[in-house]
Amino acid sequence: MALCEAAGCGSALVWPRVLLFGDSITQFSFQQGGWGASLADKLVRKCDVLNRGFSGYNTRWAKIILPRLIRKGNSLDTPVAVTVFFGANDSALKDENPKQHIALDEYAANLKSMVQYLKSVDIPENRVILITPTPLCETAWEKQCIIQGCKLNRLNSVVGEYANACLQVAQDCGTDVLDLWTLMQESQDFSSYLSDGLHLSSKGNEFLFSHLWPLIEKKVSSLPLLLPYWRDVAEANPELSLLGDGDH
Repeated sequence: MALCEAAGCGSALVWPRVLLFGDSITQFSFQQGGWGASLADKLVRKCDVLNRGFSGYNTRWAKIILPRLIRKGNSLDTPVAVTVFFGANDSALKDENPKQHIALDEYAANLKSMVQYLKSVDIPENRVILITPTPLCETAWEKQCIIQGCKLNRLNSVVGEYANACLQVAQDCGTDVLDLWTLMQESQDFSSYLSDGLHLSSKGNEFLFSHLWPLIEKKVSSLPLLLPYWRDVAEANPELSLLGDGDH
């Protein structure tokens, strides 16, 4: 308190937030070279990037927990952008992986429900980015399945159906969408984007970030750099620079 009184504390600084909501591909995105880490680095002193990725989760579980992650409150706490990135687990084959599998119609309905919930807590569609599941390299993923003692439990053609459903939800709801399933397969060997046939390699993380950044940038471009550049701090009276209303 004494420090605050001595400095004549200015108003509390509020960092805008970007929320990443998804499954393991989001959870792992803060690892070295991850797309979420790259996003956080790009937005230093503009936004806090929050990782809310949950490995193994599908949209049924995601829809249940979303209200625990974001609630209606102070507008200053409302994220300026939210990514919703599910489908890798929903698209698992029912016969081989019934726990994670979600039927295609329910997957689409769950995505739509989450977009509608975000709107109800003052996060409009133009702040939301849906991301389709990535393509699946079946030969590489089958090796992982065998190691785990099971049969191949996903098919790329099926993942494509979920990607198309995600695109349709984005169109119906008016959100941005990143069609990773299609974009990655424009490369002759998309397996290089994947570390194990399902999750992203370092190259895949770079690919995702490079395509996501333009969508995020549109939503944060008007945000100022928080607090002045060090050369702009008034030397004789730094409080004028650091406690004033003009934080950038």
